[in-house]
Amino acid sequence: MFYKMINLRVLKQSTIVHLCFAISYFTSGLLMNFVQAILYFGLKPFNVTLYRKINYYLSYSFYSQLVFMSEWWAGSKMSIYIKKDEYDKWYGKEHGYLIMNHSYEIDWLMGWQFCDGIGVLGNCKAYAKKAIQYLPPIGWMWKFGEFVFLERSFEKDKDIIKKQISELCDYPDPVWLLMTPEGTRYTKTKHEASLNFAKEKNLPLLKHHLTPRTRGFTTSLQHFRGKIPAIYNIQLAFDRDSKTPPTLTSLLYGKPVHAHLYIERIPVDTVPEDEAKAAQWLHELFVVKDKMQESFLNTGDFFSQSGVERLESFNAQPRIYSLLNTLGWAVITLTPMLYYLIGLLFSGKLLYFSIACAIIAAFFILLQKSIGMSKISQGSSYGTEKK
Repeated sequence: MFYKMINLRVLKQSTIVHLCFAISYFTSGLLMNFVQAILYFGLKPFNVTLYRKINYYLSYSFYSQLVFMSEWWAGSKMSIYIKKDEYDKWYGKEHGYLIMNHSYEIDWLMGWQFCDGIGVLGNCKAYAKKAIQYLPPIGWMWKFGEFVFLERSFEKDKDIIKKQISELCDYPDPVWLLMTPEGTRYTKTKHEASLNFAKEKNLPLLKHHLTPRTRGFTTSLQHFRGKIPAIYNIQLAFDRDSKTPPTLTSLLYGKPVHAHLYIERIPVDTVPEDEAKAAQWLHELFVVKDKMQESFLNTGDFFSQSGVERLESFNAQPRIYSLLNTLGWAVITLTPMLYYLIGLLFSGKLLYFSIACAIIAAFFILLQKSIGMSKISQGSSYGTEKK
């Protein structure tokens, strides 16, 4: 048994295995991008509902490969804190607008993992930087999936938000739209800039979050009010004593993390309609979120020192679909690709050998670049600019 554990650990840390995952992931993504492009131009103009239903499964098939890496490959755990009656009645059964803290490299993936459990992973949308839409395959997947791509110029973005939210609210199945009002991931440098701004504007001083930007939220609220029934307030934290950092690299190397996810369902009609009051509401929400994060960092518990009503947790169980989907794509993509690469490597011809090495290097670089995109150190300077 001990030797099996050692062999499994070596397997999960193998560069060859990681390369095989990259080949399967990026090749399958590009194949799905190709299908999406055909449907986007050939089907969407005539039947947008059918296009969106098919695109749901294409998106799910791509996203769930990363869910597989977290749940099945790394064996990560997720403790969820939700009111049970609301979970059974509403979750996965309605459009939702998500507000989440942006503190970790894999906060988005933990969100995907939860959404897979309630059956909305294929319809997960988010606000994203416009430049991402040009990056294959993830950016193309998001572009065809009608994500809200912003230019970080409010005068331009307010029209984009109006158009995209109007389209997303027309989806035939539940859509969950994620917004991170902090605008960028938390770092000490950005936090200092955020505190300076908050002092200048007489806003609440947050210890564990950046001051939320309210214009995107209040503008969105104007357009989804009456169409999206609930805001889902999400607070994410990881075991404070864990020696494994919550990063994509950890998951790729098979090192599990333990996420704690608190989710509160807030009916949209309880949020003030006045723009200034809605902005104040968001600031007050982040004050509570900050207290919860402080409590968790001090005690390992969201509720002990925050004053928030205690909820009992339950552990999310992985669904078999992400495993089957990933194994299926591995067979479809790796069988011909490895046969081709091995043939080139052992052809005895320098040109063919060089082509094989170039292809392998390209996949390896794509893998590293994709991991690098999620790193906090590679985040935007958005949080350090004057707001």
